[in-house]
Amino acid sequence: MRFMRHLATTRWSTRRHFPQAVRDAIEKAIGDCESSHGGEIRFVIETAFDLPELWRQLSPRARGLQLFGQFGVWNTEHNNGVLIYVLMADHAVEIVADRGIAARVSQAEWDAVCRLMEQHYRAGRFREGSVAGILAVGELLGRHFPGKRRSDNELPNQPVLL
Repeated sequence: MRFMRHLATTRWSTRRHFPQAVRDAIEKAIGDCESSHGGEIRFVIETAFDLPELWRQLSPRARGLQLFGQFGVWNTEHNNGVLIYVLMADHAVEIVADRGIAARVSQAEWDAVCRLMEQHYRAGRFREGSVAGILAVGELLGRHFPGKRRSDNELPNQPVLL
């Protein structure tokens, strides 16, 4: 079943759900959100896995961890980077947090943000779900990394489509 979903999910469908206007809204939400706290947010959307990842039964969580490293989310001065990862074929959202924020926020809180986003996505509200997730992550970051420092904004705000 998963194999078929990944083969059937196309980049076209991802771009239909995340057109430029939605990606612009995500970028703006990240910028606005980061202006009120010292954390960093990265947003990555992947359409589907290729055959090798499917054969290895790669999980969305494991892929999120790979992308966390690939996009340097771990490399912030205060170890407070957060990756929001969306895997369209599995209808999954994962949040990977660096050690500086992960030590302060429970996994249950991150999971609640993921479920909120997934609920919006199931209803076809990709813009609203993405922005709601960003704001919820921002609230958690603001609680533990309040204020803005000169060294902040270490990561790009633009979402990445894979």
